[in-house]
Amino acid sequence: MPSDKPLVHVIDDDDALRDSLAFLLRTAQIEVKTYASAAAFLEALPGTTLGCVITDVRMPGMSGIDLLRRLKELKVAVPVIIITGHGDVPLAVEAMKVGAADFLEKPFDDEALLASVRSALRERDGETKRHAQRAEIESKLAALSNRERDVLGGLVAGRANKQIAFDLGISPRTVEIYRANLMNKMQAGSLSDLVRMALTVGMVGSD
Repeated sequence: MPSDKPLVHVIDDDDALRDSLAFLLRTAQIEVKTYASAAAFLEALPGTTLGCVITDVRMPGMSGIDLLRRLKELKVAVPVIIITGHGDVPLAVEAMKVGAADFLEKPFDDEALLASVRSALRERDGETKRHAQRAEIESKLAALSNRERDVLGGLVAGRANKQIAFDLGISPRTVEIYRANLMNKMQAGSLSDLVRMALTVGMVGSD
């Protein structure tokens, strides 16, 4: 069930290892959900809370690398930690190329695994915040009129009010009104706030 706390998804066909990992993570106050196969995880994916995924690289059916490729196809941005057996380093390197956040060789140190999970969760948390921030700015931009967007473009390009007025064929006073309106709509406390928002969504002014 989705919650505010990050959820770690452990995927392994080895019951003993799966239970051992779940126990270790819960002991560290980290919420866990376990799956015996990659297919079972994908089936549960819609609507579930995503923190990070820990998966064995070798499993019957869909392997850890197959899962990474599938998540990429589905555009599911979640850090994936791959667990490899002895001698599977080439597979681990391949997994990193496909997009794995980290890999750990069995037998692994408990603290090494927890450190890897916490790093993946921080990465995920930061990315989630960036996505939310971008979406909020884009929503505010969508509420601007065409003329307000024109004035914003001029401001982001570093032009003065008079230059923007000249470029748009309107009076400097009208530019000031548009500027005040868009500052209010964008909830920007200063011009630097406005520029930072525009840069966040890739709106870069040109001369």
